[in-house]
Amino acid sequence: MPKGSGIATYGRNLLEAAEGVGIDTQVLYGPASGRKPSNVLNEALLVDARRPALQDNRRRRVQRFQQTLLSRFGRTAYPIVPSGEVIWPSGAQPPAGHLWAAQDLFVRSNRCFQKYGKLTPLTFKAASEVPAPDLMHWTAPLPIHAPGRPNIYTFHDLIPLRLPHTTLGDKARYMAMSLEVASRADHIVVVSETTRQDVVRLLGVDERRVTNTYQSVQIPEPATLRNKSDVALEIEGVFGLGWKSYFLHFGAVEPKKNLGRIVEAYLASGVEAPLVLIGGRAWLDEGEVGLLQQVKRDGGPNADRIRQYDYMSFSMLNNLIRGAKGVLFPSLYEGFGLPVLEAMALSTAVLTSTGGALPEVAGDAALVVDPYDVQAIARGIRALDADEALRSDLEVRGRRQAARFSREAYQARLLEAYSAVGVTPSASYG
Repeated sequence: MPKGSGIATYGRNLLEAAEGVGIDTQVLYGPASGRKPSNVLNEALLVDARRPALQDNRRRRVQRFQQTLLSRFGRTAYPIVPSGEVIWPSGAQPPAGHLWAAQDLFVRSNRCFQKYGKLTPLTFKAASEVPAPDLMHWTAPLPIHAPGRPNIYTFHDLIPLRLPHTTLGDKARYMAMSLEVASRADHIVVVSETTRQDVVRLLGVDERRVTNTYQSVQIPEPATLRNKSDVALEIEGVFGLGWKSYFLHFGAVEPKKNLGRIVEAYLASGVEAPLVLIGGRAWLDEGEVGLLQQVKRDGGPNADRIRQYDYMSFSMLNNLIRGAKGVLFPSLYEGFGLPVLEAMALSTAVLTSTGGALPEVAGDAALVVDPYDVQAIARGIRALDADEALRSDLEVRGRRQAARFSREAYQARLLEAYSAVGVTPSASYG
């Protein structure tokens, strides 16, 4: 939770946007531990770093079978009131009034769908201080539904079907779950026109049941208003990098992020500016890091030109984005592409690609290349490196483009989706 992901960022932005229009928000968790008598302990277990040991014995297998079987008949979530006593990891505590939990909810519901092809019904054991939600907004297509209230599901992309070679999951099961969720949903939210068209075309959903809200990125004011010289001094002190003297790529190391071609294009470009890579290894990453690992093994000047970090704090990442000569994000396919928007909002030039929704997000405010063309990526890197006027123009255009994805615009589109299921801000829902 502290490191987060694209969906984690989406969830935080969703909560903040909803709160901004007078909606009471709640968050649902699926912790590994069951309910305890103490509210404080239940909250503490949401962020417990220790995971219960799993024993692969007959008793455990019987319990798992029983849990999977019973999930098809329903689960019950219990309320947790934020106590103010539990100190959450930085950035992990959601901006929500109340919390709900059901032990291993997401694990068990996935097993249930895998075994029986059924969504798990979820009910809420409301308390006087925690009302049950009036609306469920699932931030991904999960095999769960909450009877008795509208269910909205967000589809970020259909990459397992569009780019099946970039994901490990069972594609037939993914298709079956997506179809079942789409048919059960009272409404569907997507984050781009690209994804909206994919959902309508591939899942056969009536376009009237799909609302594109796009996304919004909120950079805290301290990150945007902090004096440039202070940021430059920190980057120099921590990383030994000068202001606007390096290129930056950030994102999980997985095939669709195109890291392998980014490294190849960077080396082929011949630029002297270092390349900073930030992102933990995810899945099917062997081909993406092969060249990078070879360069590191060989040593020499090329090895020193590329810096790699698995993780960076939110504030430090913002500093690195601000100080970069350019952000490189030529992904193979994206349902949206938050790094592009984040870079533009922080006044940094961007090189991105034609992959999926990225042209929608970038508009005319970025260099857009074919993500499969290494030479085109290399030419883009050389252009950003050599042409200060180009970078300045892209920075100005980027700030203007980022403003189109404002919090206010996102809230208006979000309310449009909620009104489609008869829910307005005058109601209290989660």
